[in-house]
Amino acid sequence: MSIIGIGAISAAVMSSADSALLSATSVFSSNIYKNILRKQASDWEMQWVIRISVVVVGVAGTAITTYTNSTLLLWILGADISYTLIFPHLVTVLFFKVTNGYGAFIGYVLGLVLRVLLGENTVGLPVILQLPGCTLEDGVYVQKAPVRTFSMLSTFLSILFFSWLSSLMFNGGLLPEKWDTFGVKRAVRTPPRDAVTPPRRGAGAEEQPVQGLALQPMLSTES
Repeated sequence: MSIIGIGAISAAVMSSADSALLSATSVFSSNIYKNILRKQASDWEMQWVIRISVVVVGVAGTAITTYTNSTLLLWILGADISYTLIFPHLVTVLFFKVTNGYGAFIGYVLGLVLRVLLGENTVGLPVILQLPGCTLEDGVYVQKAPVRTFSMLSTFLSILFFSWLSSLMFNGGLLPEKWDTFGVKRAVRTPPRDAVTPPRRGAGAEEQPVQGLALQPMLSTES
């Protein structure tokens, strides 16, 4: 029974690990490499990109585990990143039409930098940006303010602001269209030159005879 139990636990862990590995590589290969870096990439090229991405992400994930022996600490770190960075992107993409690639990218970078500056004692990140209520305990600064929520709201507002700003600058002609990597500039539809607009009939407009029908004179019926 012990062998079966250990095998079941190993299978569950491997299932979660390969799901996270494949999702990370799929996001990079489909959303970044295919849509931004090489839009003309073939299926054969995408297969090799996915294979290389699997190796890179796997090595990076394994390297992270060498810094600590606590599984709970890694779980807290993943939950922190999901809440402060991924959650704002999910909400803005689903519920705000103004969101675009520029706002998402800048919001991610600003949110990541802000979260690092706020510090995290559990993983050894020193506090550089002190929020109100930060205290010094045993020579270490401890944040009393909700730093995760502060980072999440900052990322959320950054995504909306820079998405609106980039859309305004490209659609207003302040930036050239050739710089529009994410394609936020709206296409303007112009009517064809040879289009014929039918005349409008107003209240005082004269009736035009219908072509192809001969108008017969009215005969008087008076005797």
